[in-house]
Amino acid sequence: MRSATLAALLCLLTVAAQPAWPQSDWPVYGHDESSTRYSPLKQINTQNVSTMVRAWTYHMKKEGPRPLAAGAVSKGGGRRSSEATPIMVSGKLYMPTPYGTVIALNPETGEELWTYKLDHGRPAGRGVAYWHGDDKTPPSILFGTSDGRLFSLNAETGKPTTGFGIDGAVDIKTDILNGFPKTTQFDVTSPVAIYKDLAIVGGQIQESPGTGASGDPRAFDVHTGKQAWRFHSVPLPGEVGNDTWEGTSWKKRSGTNVWGLMSVDLERGLLFLPFGSPAFDFYGADRKGKNLFGNSLVVLEASTGKLAWYFQIVHHDTWDYDLESAPVLMDVVQAGTKIPAVAVIGKNGLLFILDRRDGKPIYGVEERPVPASKIPGEASWPTEPFPLKPPPLGRNSFSPDEIATVTPEQKKICTDLLATDGGLESGGPYIHWGSKLTILFPGTLGVVNWPGMSFNPDLGYLFLNTVDIADVGKLVKTAPGADPPYERASPWGMYARFWNNDKFWPCQQPPWGQLWAINVNTGEVAWKEPFGIIEELEAKGVKGTGALNFGGSITTAAGLLFIAATDDQRFRAFEAATGKELFTTKLETGSYTVPMTYEAKNGKQYVVIVASGGSYYDTTAGDSVIGFALP
Repeated sequence: MRSATLAALLCLLTVAAQPAWPQSDWPVYGHDESSTRYSPLKQINTQNVSTMVRAWTYHMKKEGPRPLAAGAVSKGGGRRSSEATPIMVSGKLYMPTPYGTVIALNPETGEELWTYKLDHGRPAGRGVAYWHGDDKTPPSILFGTSDGRLFSLNAETGKPTTGFGIDGAVDIKTDILNGFPKTTQFDVTSPVAIYKDLAIVGGQIQESPGTGASGDPRAFDVHTGKQAWRFHSVPLPGEVGNDTWEGTSWKKRSGTNVWGLMSVDLERGLLFLPFGSPAFDFYGADRKGKNLFGNSLVVLEASTGKLAWYFQIVHHDTWDYDLESAPVLMDVVQAGTKIPAVAVIGKNGLLFILDRRDGKPIYGVEERPVPASKIPGEASWPTEPFPLKPPPLGRNSFSPDEIATVTPEQKKICTDLLATDGGLESGGPYIHWGSKLTILFPGTLGVVNWPGMSFNPDLGYLFLNTVDIADVGKLVKTAPGADPPYERASPWGMYARFWNNDKFWPCQQPPWGQLWAINVNTGEVAWKEPFGIIEELEAKGVKGTGALNFGGSITTAAGLLFIAATDDQRFRAFEAATGKELFTTKLETGSYTVPMTYEAKNGKQYVVIVASGGSYYDTTAGDSVIGFALP
């Protein structure tokens, strides 16, 4: 009897450690710890989504107007763009704002319930995390900040959590500075991951020079803020991967960090981390080797930080092809058998589908020869991994006969640009920056960036939106003794794009933006469609160009796909099975983040999007959080 009681108690404790969330909520940035961004809600469906209307609007800018009545349209109110996706737990919406605050909203009305203003710095701009609480600590909202702190707030009141650090905050910057000054860059831009009673934090660090703050991810106790474990993103001597750094080039190396989004396999207790590239981004002669764990999917035991396995997507990166979007945990079904899998993609637009138990590719990967760098002293890696399925999801090469001809003016602008400096070099994939101006696909914005992917388990489809924008540049020598000895440059600045700079129209033939569905059970493309419109070209009869986009999608059990992202400033819904557009509305400005959906206590399903303009090609100001629902 005693053992049965003990077993029951242990079972309750296990449930308390990581609860099953109500289906009505959106409790984690990616809806769930697996980052599927899939909601089981069905009230808004393929038959009625076309009638969806704006239910409420909240303005993040404090001195702006308050929530609007249903159907009213905001006129914006600030030039600080937001990358936030709210979460909804236990009857409250929680999110950061670009105005130095974290807020809680009424999910039915958009009314502000509480706000917490940071004394300095800003909260991580993409989102916050919710911890469910226990008999020691109440339910909490946790987030990192732009000045390297980790905060915990009481989820009910918005007040600092008692017992967590000092006044609810912990300095997590000092111990990863590698001896460099406190002014060295380290900030948190993405939501922390929660596993049981641990808050796991990555960070954004410098991209140049090569040495600086460490990119080590760490776990902190949600009750006290004390560090529980630390993983060396650049392995120390004796650790797996240290031999991929020639000599002592691993010492005090910066970059190689998780600035994007993490996922957790609760069943196996595994943490999935997408790592960025080592510093300096475009020159690696001082770090010869494959440079683990740069540009790798790293899987750790979530409770200890111990390495389980890894898979490197790019060897010795000199392109800034970070992994940054959340790895998506899912099942691949083959011959009636479910294979626990993970999908991971970086800026290079190559999608890898791996067995999440050991990292083995499900559809095969081969190392293919790639061009060598011509920069003196650089030792580029001779091969790079390419998945056999699916095909590349974005452009990774260019030749002059592919110049854009959508209008005579566009053709002339792009032809003139192509002729710069005696003719721009091009090729691909994986060509290198050299001493001559070069067109490189994809550029640093990536085919896909941190907004990443969503997954519908009913269809077995993985959804992602892509954009094809090339960079133009070359490497030039810096002053003697400078670090790095080479810098990227162009006549138009360090990060120049291969586009019409007045209109932001790319200089290669369209489509420029696409929406994809990948069948993970076959590795094949299920469907793809041009994504977004360019009104000026549509009026001239030029259709199917797609638009520049930066944002992500969500999907639901009702067979829908919701996404904004395009610089045509629309919010859309598609039929997930076919890619057919079912709903579109023009926003007051662009939304370059990820939507979310939930069912409120009034029984209504809402879809919420943050529209604040910004991104890399939309200067329209805005500060709106918008809730949509059926009439």
